Formats: sequence, structure tokens, C-alpha cells
Amino acid sequence: MSMKRWFLVLAATLMLGGCGYNDFQSLDEQTKSAWSEVLNQYQRRADLVPNIVATVKGEAAFEQETLTKVIEARAKATSIQVTPETLNDPEAFKKFQAAQGELGTALSRLMAVSEQYPNLKTNEGFKDLRVQLEGTENRVTVARNRYIQAVQQYNVLARSFPSNLTAMVFGYHPKEGFTVQNEAAIATPPVVDFNKK
Repeated sequence: MSMKRWFLVLAATLMLGGCGYNDFQSLDEQTKSAWSEVLNQYQRRADLVPNIVATVKGEAAFEQETLTKVIEARAKATSIQVTPETLNDPEAFKKFQAAQGELGTALSRLMAVSEQYPNLKTNEGFKDLRVQLEGTENRVTVARNRYIQAVQQYNVLARSFPSNLTAMVFGYHPKEGFTVQNEAAIATPPVVDFNKK
């Protein structure tokens, strides 16, 4: 290779590094890694559900409707195939988030209803599963938070000048962040009434 070609290769490398190309590579991998951890924790939660359902079924008087909703929500959440391309497909991403949100809501309802069943509350197996589920929900929250931070760093780079030009040339589009299903519902403060007996 001639000296001129070496110079051009070196100049191109320096230009790519200076315009944020390497930063895009790094942050893109960081968001993928953070998303993988979110999926890992969702899978852990989905794996717990059959054990919880089996334990709760032992309570003959337990609300079947609540149990059925958990089973259906888990089936829906695990039926969605997630690939690395899902991060770049806003519709698929929202669909996946919605399914995971339904499972979380169904599990919350199950735990709330289980408080009304003294036998279930004293069941050692159920107590262990409940602790595992709470730990998993905490891990899901931490994993989602790390993903949100990774996407924020990536999107700041994708939208800042001059790295936005690099993003345009190489097709690094801003990524979807994590959102809640019903923002209006959670923005409403809960009603607390101490007069109820």
C-alpha cells in the first residue's frame, strides 16, 4: 500500500473517531447489553409464575378469575419473540412492553388477593415464592433503570451536533426509552381515607 493510501486510511479513521462513530458503537452495544438484562429478569419472572400458580391452585377457594388472568398474561408475554431488532422497531417494542406490563399487573392483583386467604399466607411454599417474586420485581426495576440510562446516553449522542451528522450517515436512529402503559392512571394520586373501618 502506498504512503498516500495509508494516509487516507489514517485520516478516515481519525475522522470517524472524531465524529462520534466509535461512541455510537460503544453506546449501541451498551443499550443492547442493558436490554438483555431486562429480558433476563423478565424470563426469571415468567419462570416463577408456573410455581406460583401451582401453589395457589392448592387453595380451593381461590379466585379462579385472578389466576386465569395471570396464566393468560404469562402466555402472552412469553409468546412474543424478542430479537435485537426489536429495539429498533417502536411498534414491536411497545407491544412487548405492553405484554410485560399486563403480566406485572396480573401478578400484583394475585398478590393483593392472596392477602384475603389466611391458609395461603401461611403456606411456606407460597411465602418463598412471594419473596422470590418481590426480589425479581426489584431486579426488573434495576435492569429497566440501567436500560433507560443507556438509551439516554445513546440518544443524547444521536441528537447532538456534530454527532447527529454521523448518526444520519450511518443510520443510528434514536432508540425507544422505557415507558409505562398508562401514564395518566399512575399520575393520579391514590385516595387515602382513614375514616374507613
